[in-house]
Amino acid sequence: MDASGAVDVAVVGAGVAGLACALDLVAAGRRVRLLEASEAVGGRMRTDLRDGFRLDRGFQVFNTSYPQVRRRLDLRPLRLRPFTPGFLLAGPAGRRRVVDPLRRPGLAGDLLAGRVVPPRDAAALGVLTVRDALLPAALLRRGRDVPAAVALRGAGVSRATVDGVLRPFLSGVFLEDGLATSSRVLHLYWRSLVRGTLALPAAGIGAVPAALAGRLPPGVLELGARVAQVHRDGVLLADGREVAARRVVVAAEPAAAAALLPGLPVPETRSVTTFYHAAERSPLAEPTLLVDAGRRLLNSVVLSEVVPGCAPRGLSLVSTSVLGTTAEEGPVRARLADLYGCDTSGWEPLAAYRIPGALPAMPAPHPLTRTTRWAPGRYVCGDHRATGSVQGALASGARAAREVLADLSSRPGPRAA
Repeated sequence: MDASGAVDVAVVGAGVAGLACALDLVAAGRRVRLLEASEAVGGRMRTDLRDGFRLDRGFQVFNTSYPQVRRRLDLRPLRLRPFTPGFLLAGPAGRRRVVDPLRRPGLAGDLLAGRVVPPRDAAALGVLTVRDALLPAALLRRGRDVPAAVALRGAGVSRATVDGVLRPFLSGVFLEDGLATSSRVLHLYWRSLVRGTLALPAAGIGAVPAALAGRLPPGVLELGARVAQVHRDGVLLADGREVAARRVVVAAEPAAAAALLPGLPVPETRSVTTFYHAAERSPLAEPTLLVDAGRRLLNSVVLSEVVPGCAPRGLSLVSTSVLGTTAEEGPVRARLADLYGCDTSGWEPLAAYRIPGALPAMPAPHPLTRTTRWAPGRYVCGDHRATGSVQGALASGARAAREVLADLSSRPGPRAA
């Protein structure tokens, strides 16, 4: 800041998009204030401590293959704990394992024996996997964009496998069970799944934004600073203070961003509820995602098998997600008894996180990135301006920083876009 307290850029919101934007602006030598309304950074990527349990705000995973992740984070301090590659599909026929046979050949018996999908579908999925893993990401981004269901059928996968195996799994990824999500998004996700490792930090998902925030110089980040208004000279805080800024970047969830930038379209979003239960013994002694073939639940996982320290000694922590925000705990626990094949009546409900805007909807055709420029001197970034992922949020924040820097160095000032 200069002597008057003015800055070049005020960034509103310290989720991962806002953190990425602020870090890049600071690295370019600009004076920045990062204003966060809550008591901690991270936005939706937060971890709560409750009675000795570590609860992420909704089930989340961390993908090591994302380009923005590799660029920005040293993964060693996060002490990542991996999930088993693939998932277990639980249905009337019991549990069947779906796994990449090249990564875990010892676990691929169900797939190779045709107990999950017919050999022809397994071959089609193999071709799709190799294609997405090896082709440059730029080519995948330029491909014809159709609904994911159409793309999978076009790749030679039968309707039975799409509906019975892939739809239950992908519903938990995109938070919609119609497979209407953009095929470009599907292929990029599949690529990241094959090339990376899905894991969780030992301290919970909140360790990721905390690591980013730790790289900011002192004085840049202010917590508990709720922005009430964005105006031509900067921002007005809810406590009446003004922060003078030449440019303002709003890095908030869509509805909050629209409240600060009148006229900003609010995109459709996907909702989810995540239930946490404490169990006296683990219902599945491996760090593997359990997917509901009947699609009454999205998925469940014994998180204490992934990260042992997330539960007190002698107890197991089970995370279960359901589409929407209206599900009740009792029916969910009853369904878990069927899926895990055990008595869940003694499980203790710990928390239910109902998240109305967990992901942006990404139906085909879907732009993979959009300008962050909204009006002269005003910008907006977040996963709703790119793709619903950590990669999308970080990339949007990086784009906001690039566009702000370009406009600060140009004359006259930036034009609305």
